[in-house]
Amino acid sequence: MREEYDFSNAKKNPYAKKLKKQITINIDSDTIDYFKNQSDRSGIPYQTLINLYLSDCVANNRQLQIHWN
Repeated sequence: MREEYDFSNAKKNPYAKKLKKQITINIDSDTIDYFKNQSDRSGIPYQTLINLYLSDCVANNRQLQIHWN
């Protein structure tokens, strides 16, 4: 390992603002199974798919529409 490193041409991490925060959340088994099935089809980890879906909701400012029967 070098004693000194040259960071003069270093670039900031472009993803640093998108750091993830670990939380605990209760999700129905059917919902998890749905995303795991999608994961098998796409090759993307199911937790990443859930995050992508929620991020899309935020980006498109989707509002909750709940209809009780």
